[in-house]
Amino acid sequence: MIGYVTLGTNNLDDAAKFYDKLFASIGAGRMMESDTFIAWTTGPGAPAVSLIRPFDGNPATVGNGVMVALAMDTRAKVDAFHAKALELGAADEGAPGIRFGDFYAGYFRDPDGNKLNAFCMAAE
Repeated sequence: MIGYVTLGTNNLDDAAKFYDKLFASIGAGRMMESDTFIAWTTGPGAPAVSLIRPFDGNPATVGNGVMVALAMDTRAKVDAFHAKALELGAADEGAPGIRFGDFYAGYFRDPDGNKLNAFCMAAE
């Protein structure tokens, strides 16, 4: 159902370096870009995550309560993705672990302060 999610940034070059490396760890690459916008995906028809300098010219700010959740198919991939984000300068917002039932997730904030998580619904 979700086609793409867009996050604001105040420094597209630095943010792109972070996301190029982070998304490469799950096989995603750039699919579209301009001087104000970059989008990454794992392939044609797959959901995408994009970064943009705000259209109105005002500084990008983080939405309180807004979070992007990135689906993984194993706990090991959640662990690796969360670790990669921290290695690249993200701030830890909650180490990977069971939150309830089979919902396993790790939370972080990118260098612009946007909150993301990697999650899976898997017993192991």
